[in-house]
Amino acid sequence: MEDRSPISPAPPRTPLQKFAAAKVFPWLSFRHKHRKGDTGTNADMQPFLKVAGFLALSLGVAAIDCAGVNALSPKCGSSESAYTRDFFYVGGDYVPSSVPGQSIFTGQMYVEKLTPVTGVSQTYPLVFVSAGVPSGTVWLNTPDNRKGWASYFVEAGYQVYVVDITGNGRSGQNDVAAFPQRFGSTDNITQDGFTAPELAAHPFPQASGHDKWPGSGVRGDPVFDAFQASIVPLTSNSTNQELTMRAAGCALLSVIGESVTFCHSGSCQYTVIMADECPDHIRASVNLEPTCLPFQSMLGDPAGPGKGRLPSRPYGFTNTPLTYEPPVASAAELQPVEVGVDTPELRSCFLQSTAAANGTAAVRHTLPQVAKVPFNMYTASASPHITYDHCVALYLNQTGVPYEWTKLSDVGIVGNGHFFFLETNNLEIAAVVEADLQKLSA
Repeated sequence: MEDRSPISPAPPRTPLQKFAAAKVFPWLSFRHKHRKGDTGTNADMQPFLKVAGFLALSLGVAAIDCAGVNALSPKCGSSESAYTRDFFYVGGDYVPSSVPGQSIFTGQMYVEKLTPVTGVSQTYPLVFVSAGVPSGTVWLNTPDNRKGWASYFVEAGYQVYVVDITGNGRSGQNDVAAFPQRFGSTDNITQDGFTAPELAAHPFPQASGHDKWPGSGVRGDPVFDAFQASIVPLTSNSTNQELTMRAAGCALLSVIGESVTFCHSGSCQYTVIMADECPDHIRASVNLEPTCLPFQSMLGDPAGPGKGRLPSRPYGFTNTPLTYEPPVASAAELQPVEVGVDTPELRSCFLQSTAAANGTAAVRHTLPQVAKVPFNMYTASASPHITYDHCVALYLNQTGVPYEWTKLSDVGIVGNGHFFFLETNNLEIAAVVEADLQKLSA
């Protein structure tokens, strides 16, 4: 009887098995390379991959699954581009602790510096700011372990910086009283708002077109679970977070020089604040579905007029004061009023009042500091933001801020949700943004 115990040497490979190793695995290798292409998809390779997998199993050659968390295996390669990494903390200061005579450091922000191994060839560094859901890791690679935007732009020759916003991730604060914590997101919020809005109990009409999230987008799917696991707590004190992001963000920019800021969702409040504080350090602001909806937040059921909204951001884009002209002593002077008909497809907006009061014309307050920075906005076709990002555009126009708004459907890209930079065509969208950056540099 043949001894096939684990300590016995494996039998020599047959000529057919050697052929499989030489001929089948290059197909699998091609899949890895194809994922680094412009579209981030490998749909056209699926027939070849199925044949390759069948042959590999038939011939006794085990295929390796390197999707998602499986890529932890030392047998799996990396989807990221080659770069060197350094990390720093910027901003913050010492404050008295609860221990008499001793201090703690607070208000600091974590920064990663990613440098292409082939050298920097682009003029302006890129600063990626996340909303904290997840932390700055959201820019690195996707939940199913494809190349993320940080690697894409590193490969294009940019110096890339990735930050964790204050009170989040590796920017956790020792002053726990000033930065109380709340959870980042529940499974239901993530599914209904981000990964599978088409399955929500009361979806917005455009949600039916969402088809680009990798996997089913629901709890139990490995890609969804990987994404949900990456969501870490946030601070519930938005005032302290905005104030520390103003200071730490501009501290970073003062060191690295004129840069392009990237934000997504709620982090776009912080890049607006940075533009207000230090506009000369910002070449342009790239805003991916900015959740700085003026004077409002959209939450919950969007299926009917007036539903799913709460008052928020009393200074228009932010919770804390911005530099308005004429200056405002309080947020009430902005006099927000509802504009437009509120429908599930296109929500009404809140803008500064233009009505005359007490016999005098209403004052239009502009944002002269923020207006020094070009504002580029991108909105996906099947995201909740397609129903209300026009409100951001209207307020930019009202406050005198130059902007360009790209609806991805206008450039032939459809089916994406709120986290489109993680979805299956993420690199196709990155190429659109990068082309716009080249125009700014020119």
